[in-house]
This record gives sequence, structure tokens and C-alpha cells, in this order.
Amino acid sequence: MRLENSVELLGWYGGDLTIAMSAWTSTKRDMTPEKLARVEQLLTKTLWAADPVPHKTPFEKGIVHFLVNTDIATHIHLLKHRIASINAESARYKELVDDKYYLPDDWIGIPMSDGILINGQTVTEWIDALEQYTKLGNELYHKCIRDLTPFVGRKRAKETARFFKTYNSQLTCDIMFNMSSFHNFITQRMDSHAQLEIREIAEQMVEQIKQIEGNPFEYTLKAWGL
Repeated sequence: MRLENSVELLGWYGGDLTIAMSAWTSTKRDMTPEKLARVEQLLTKTLWAADPVPHKTPFEKGIVHFLVNTDIATHIHLLKHRIASINAESARYKELVDDKYYLPDDWIGIPMSDGILINGQTVTEWIDALEQYTKLGNELYHKCIRDLTPFVGRKRAKETARFFKTYNSQLTCDIMFNMSSFHNFITQRMDSHAQLEIREIAEQMVEQIKQIEGNPFEYTLKAWGL
């Protein structure tokens, strides 16, 4: 089943006001109209643009929570951010029955220098080769679980049959960032040098935060130049 990688914002906590209140704990948390008028200045100048070192701790009080459907290669990019909280589908604990997979659109129409036979079908374009290779891997994955189970047990069969799963096989991931950690993530993953797939996921995350009703992270994003 071919699917595009996708992002869904599940929830959020905090927002600019909570972040500001956290910063003001060091002095006085009482909220006044005068303080409300200073929230933008506090977040964009006093905290994030502080010289020489930004004061990022209050931004940890803002939380964003996403459900991401992504290929395994891109999932690895997410895992490299240890400051994020991540849970994902596990082929160790269950058989992945949906056989979701991702195909890169920029491969469409690119011919192979030589055609090749995969899974009984001759293919002449690279995107078709990847799709047929993926389907063969999925077929072998399920057959391997079935045939290995009587010999090594279902748990071990699932653990090892997943070696047939390709890097473009997709997993559903539950990922949560505090806003300080999220800035670290988007700084690295929205960069022009980042891999296209993880860059698209980071961009979708930012866009969905911008679309939250009431724009609760308006000044936080402004502080980051977004």
C-alpha cells in the first residue's frame, strides 16, 4: 500500500503565555495588562535573542505532540533527536500487516540503464523497480514469519523476518517535543542540506503549529524567524 509520509498534530500544551509565565517565575508571576503587552518582546528579544546566550529553559514549558507516518529511513532521522519523546510501531512485537511503503516522487520517469526482472515482472524505470522490490520484500517477510514460527517461535520469527523489510517501509510514530527541543529539530531538519523527506516532515509540523486556533505559539515562532 503506497502512502505519502504524513504529519498530524495530536495536541499541544502551553503556548507563548505559559512560556512567559515560566520566565517571570524568577521575579513575579502576577499577570497584569502591562505584562501581557510585553509577552512578544520577552519571547523574541529578552529570552531567545539574549546575548551572549539565549535563555531557552522557559520554552521547555511549551509542548507539541504529533502522529507521523514515515518511512524507516526518515524514522531514523527522528530517532537521532534524543531530546524528543518517540514511540513507534514495532515489528518486533507485532507483524506489520498493512505493508505501507513510500516511493519518492522525484524518481518518477527516470529510466534504468538496463531492465531487470523482479518478482516475475520486467521493470525499466527505477521507481517501478523500487516498488516491485518492496512488494517482494513484504511477501517474503510474511512467508518467513509463517515458516520460521514452528522452528524458532513466533517472537523470534517476527524479530528476524523484518530483515526483509525495506527502508521505504512505513511506520506510525508518536513524537512529542518541548519547544526548545523542537527548535533544535527544525534547525537541523528544515535546513537545505537535510534529506528531502525529513525536511518535508519538519515543514509540515511547523505549518500545523501555525494553524492552531488562536495561534498560541505566534511569538515563539516569530523569535525563530518563522
